[in-house]
Amino acid sequence: MLFRNGRESDNIEDRRDDGGGGGFGGGRSIGVGTVVLALVAMYFGIDPRVVLDTASVTQPRPAEAVRRSAPRSPAEDELARFASMVLADTEDTWGTIFKASGGRYKDPHMVLYTGATRSACGVGQAAMGPFYCPADQKVYLDLSFFNELKNRFRAPGDFAQAYVIAHEVGHHVQNLLGISEKVQQARERVSERQGNQLSVRLELQADCLAGVWAHHADRSRQVLEAGDVEEALGAATAIGDDRLQQQSQGRVMPDSFTHGSSAQRVRWFRIGLEKGALKSCDTFNTAKL
Repeated sequence: MLFRNGRESDNIEDRRDDGGGGGFGGGRSIGVGTVVLALVAMYFGIDPRVVLDTASVTQPRPAEAVRRSAPRSPAEDELARFASMVLADTEDTWGTIFKASGGRYKDPHMVLYTGATRSACGVGQAAMGPFYCPADQKVYLDLSFFNELKNRFRAPGDFAQAYVIAHEVGHHVQNLLGISEKVQQARERVSERQGNQLSVRLELQADCLAGVWAHHADRSRQVLEAGDVEEALGAATAIGDDRLQQQSQGRVMPDSFTHGSSAQRVRWFRIGLEKGALKSCDTFNTAKL
């Protein structure tokens, strides 16, 4: 990716020096059992925030965990800078899109942390990957996920990383538009299977919105380089529910999908990238996902 203006976001909250304690203050941390449950949730396509909401238990906080034991590497700081530039570009893009439709975009904040941290949605844990908390309008990211994306999921590249951030910002857009709240209310009135289907549509819309961002960012600022789109598609493929379930349990259970299959995630990112319009991302009123 090419960020010619090099602007970094002013909305970065860097908690990486909290050493995994995440600024808990009162000594709130995550038990081993919760980590296992979180990993199972991730593998089986369950929204990790369901685990986050009940993950926090009161325990003594080890003194050695108050500060991280090793200084940050230049490579990690470069990843942080890149994440900040991606966030800044989403701010510029969505600010313009909202203004064109007579609205006003409110920038989200991004929290960079190491290991675990507190959010208004519960305790965030690195094993569950990046997430967006609508209650505090913040994106939470442990930068080690990018290494996992490259090494474990075989989805390398800076645009793969940008896609992940843009997807979480897509959830922020949904929150500002009132979509997230409507989906949550609808999920409370239906069966678990139907609730999962609503979650899939919400997640695929966030993929589409990530594509909308990429469309406008490239048209306005020419940020894409050769191979960038393929990197994003590789990431979307790697984290599809069917791919994760096949890898973790050797079988696929579509009724438990909460994010969509690899093919669906690729399809909706492509739609957003090619169309560049919010109306093209209406995953709730289409028969074909």
